Amino acid sequence: MRHGTYPRRTPTGMRIARYYCPRARETFSLLPDCLASHFPGELDPIEHVVATVETARSVEAAADVLRPEITLASAVRWVRRRLMPVRRALLAVVTLLPDLFTSNARLGAVRLALATPSAFVALRTHAAAHLAMLPTPLGFHPRAARREAPPAVVPHGMGADRAGPSR
Repeated sequence: MRHGTYPRRTPTGMRIARYYCPRARETFSLLPDCLASHFPGELDPIEHVVATVETARSVEAAADVLRPEITLASAVRWVRRRLMPVRRALLAVVTLLPDLFTSNARLGAVRLALATPSAFVALRTHAAAHLAMLPTPLGFHPRAARREAPPAVVPHGMGADRAGPSR
C-alpha cells in the first residue's frame, strides 16, 4: 500500500516512493538503481572514488586528489567510508556469482567482466536476488541482529560479610 514519498537531499529534487506492508507492519522504500543505499547521491561518484583508489599509489594519494579542499586526514576518512563497504560488497557479489566473475573482487575486474564502465548500477541487476543481504552502497544493508540482553548480574546480599574459612 502506497505510503507517500520523501525527498532525497542529493540529487536535488529526487523523491523516493515509500510503501507500507501490512503483513510485516513496516514501511519500505523503492530506491532507484542509480542511487546509493545509505550514502548521499548516486552510485557513480562512489564508483569513481573506488576506481581512483585502485589506480592511485595509496589511499592517501587518492584522497588528496579526490578531496583537495579538506585536510588529508579528513579526506582519507571520507575515502575509506566509501571504499571499505564497497570492497565488502564486491567480495560478496563475486563470491555469490562465481559463473559471472573470476575470483578477483577488484572494481577493474568487475567492470571487465560486465563490459561496462558503470559496474555498480549493472551489479544491482545481476545481484537483484541478493540485494537485501549485500552491504551498502550496492545492497540495502541488513539490520543488525538484535542481541539478547546480557544476563542480569545478581548483586551480592546486603549485610555483614560472611565469615571466612576457620583455621
